Amino acid sequence: MSHERLLETEKHWLTSKGKAFLSERVVMHGKDLHRDLGDSEWLHLYVFALLGRDPGRNVAKLLNAIWVSTGYPDASIWPNHVTALASTVRSTASLSLMAGMSVSEASIYGRRPEVRVLDFYYRAGEFCDSGGKLADFIDSEKAKGRTLFGFGRPLANTDERIPFMLSKAKEYGLDGGRYLKMAFDVHAYLYEKFGFSMNVAAIHAALAADIGLTTKEYQLFMSPCFIAGMVPCYQEVSERPEGSFFPVRCANVVYEGPAKRRWDD
Repeated sequence: MSHERLLETEKHWLTSKGKAFLSERVVMHGKDLHRDLGDSEWLHLYVFALLGRDPGRNVAKLLNAIWVSTGYPDASIWPNHVTALASTVRSTASLSLMAGMSVSEASIYGRRPEVRVLDFYYRAGEFCDSGGKLADFIDSEKAKGRTLFGFGRPLANTDERIPFMLSKAKEYGLDGGRYLKMAFDVHAYLYEKFGFSMNVAAIHAALAADIGLTTKEYQLFMSPCFIAGMVPCYQEVSERPEGSFFPVRCANVVYEGPAKRRWDD
């Protein structure tokens, strides 16, 4: 990037997304926030802000169901644990919640696997469109050592969120898409060949693909989705004595290394 490009935005910012004209109006994607969008439900507005267009009532409701399905108020799981740890040392609400959100981009749960499932579906679709078979694509992915996210679940063999999401997809008339069918075809193949179960990431991503979200849009949409479960965890821990969330005695720390070690090595 040359300095000329920097000078172009030194004192102003050209945008097609939105602008706050203070004391007058606020524009988002060409709509007046208060006049045109003021009656929107918050999640619907969030999706409009993300996509730059109205996704429609049923799509917005289905996406809302994805967030609802992940609002687990359990301080022992997921990023909730980090939020609770921040709360027990009396961090602020904002910092505690953001700490939880930041670790939701993990390698085995949350944002990264979700995006990889969506990418898998799109690449599988292209492979099949070119005349290939889905089973061959799955075998190729496994041969390359790639994890098939969405299939298999740590600590459990079934996923209680799947029936909920399928019922909502049916309710909103969004249960007949190509990628949702693909999700079950992949599951059937993997279950028969390897005994893999399905987790809700496979369903969420399939529905997102049928809606037409890009991987980047999907990541941005999913980023805050755990926060409803984090809030009660933060509250409960903050109401208890400081440092009382899952304390660990020194005697309970299992160490199997050298009896003595030089810390300056």
